[in-house]
Amino acid sequence: MKKILLLASLLTLLAAAPMAKRVVLENRRITASEVIYQPGVPREPYIRPTDQVIVFLDECRYERTDTRTKEKTIRQRKQGEVIWHDKGEDAPQLVNLGSKPFRTLVLELK
Repeated sequence: MKKILLLASLLTLLAAAPMAKRVVLENRRITASEVIYQPGVPREPYIRPTDQVIVFLDECRYERTDTRTKEKTIRQRKQGEVIWHDKGEDAPQLVNLGSKPFRTLVLELK
C-alpha cells in the first residue's frame, strides 16, 4: 500500500511540473534533451545559454509572451518542425494551450 501511495504522489508531482527535461545524449559537442510541456503551465523565461536547435516531436499550440514588450502571440507547430535560436537570446514565457502535453527535442550546441 505504501508503494502505491508513493507512486501516486510522484505521478502527481510530475503532472504538476511545468516541464520535464530528460537528457537523452551528451558529449563534448552537444546536449540533447527531451522536454515535455504540460497543458496550461508556464515555462518561465530565461536567456539561452547556447545555440539551440529545437525539434517539435508533437503537434502543438502555445502562447508566447515576449519578455520585453509583454506582447502575447499564439504559435502552432507541426510534428517534425525545426527551429533555431542563438546563444544569448531571450527565451520567452511559453504556455501550452493544448489539452495534453507536447514534447520537443532541444539540441544545445557546445
